Amino acid sequence: MFGLGFPELLVLLLIVLLLFGASRLPQMGSGLGKAIKNFKESVTGKDAIDVTPKKEPGNQEKP
Repeated sequence: MFGLGFPELLVLLLIVLLLFGASRLPQMGSGLGKAIKNFKESVTGKDAIDVTPKKEPGNQEKP
């Protein structure tokens, strides 16, 4: 897809490790995973919010 093989990914991981440090990598991975999960849920509409007004039985208008 992007033409990245194993050596390129290894170099990329090494650069990320040097920039952010080993202690921040698990936090970044967790944040990325949550972001992907939320994006997938929003695309599929799994947790769609119902915004239709509910009718209450006591508030009916009398003609």
